Amino acid sequence: MDRRLFGRGAAQSVLAGVALVAAGEAMAERDSRLPPPADPPLPTGAESRFATVNGIRMHYVVAGQGPTVILLHGWPQTWFAWHGQIERLARRFRVVAADLRGTGLSEVTPSGYDKRTIAEDIRALIGHLGVPQAHVVGHDMGGKAAYILAHLHPGVVSKLVLVDCLLPGTENMDALRGGAWHYGFHMAPDFPEMLTKGRERDYIAAQIRAWSHRKDAIGEDAITVFAAHYAQPGRMTAGFNYYRALREDAPLAAELRGRRLPMPVMAVAGRQSGGSRLADSLRAEAPSLTSVIIDDCGHFVAEEAPDPFAKAVETFLA
Repeated sequence: MDRRLFGRGAAQSVLAGVALVAAGEAMAERDSRLPPPADPPLPTGAESRFATVNGIRMHYVVAGQGPTVILLHGWPQTWFAWHGQIERLARRFRVVAADLRGTGLSEVTPSGYDKRTIAEDIRALIGHLGVPQAHVVGHDMGGKAAYILAHLHPGVVSKLVLVDCLLPGTENMDALRGGAWHYGFHMAPDFPEMLTKGRERDYIAAQIRAWSHRKDAIGEDAITVFAAHYAQPGRMTAGFNYYRALREDAPLAAELRGRRLPMPVMAVAGRQSGGSRLADSLRAEAPSLTSVIIDDCGHFVAEEAPDPFAKAVETFLA
């Protein structure tokens, strides 16, 4: 399913959201009122840590030794999106998979979900880790923040990997012209919280399945981990706030568009998702650009094509 091919505007998005929640009910005959999440098993050799950065308490998982690689997840996921990649990458790098502000075990804040602020969170995390620079890998919302970080603070980003994301300000929110309906739904005040309350797992599962080409790549256990975190007080709102902040992101992105990214950049996308769009949008500002498009793969590249993804990232970063 192409996530860009749905209905238009916030009002229509609410109706589409109702339909998707109903579909989720048919997909899973279970009570999605989840208990507080248990810590998922850590990859071998990994540690769970906390740091106070940019005024918030941030959680991250770290493993391995070598050059530092920061992994940034998207919505509706947490650091656990990278659990299958951490052991692979930790053979050559010190891998740090962060929970973005308001997600996983990181602090929920009433504001600060614009990508400039998230970029400052990551810059402060790199400083906390005691290194002047790090490789930064960002997927989905994490990719948007990584892109802003690379523009605003290029000195802290050794190499940049953007994974199946849209650059801030390039999102097509007009569903009659191929845009994605969920933007308007998530950006609407209060409605998405009201319609997903008690059905967080159903909604997250349906979204993940809709954006995946390989529908079984993200298993039920992983979905339960993600949903158990987002079902906690304030965390669905935090997730939706990443979308609500897109209004703030667009003017900044317009100022940055076309400025040169001095570091090597790699764009990775699934053939059945972003395709060449990400690389095409980067060509004017990334003179050292590598493009990787993975066949038979949707939006969740690291999970749907774990071996080709790990090989591409290792080769590029090395």
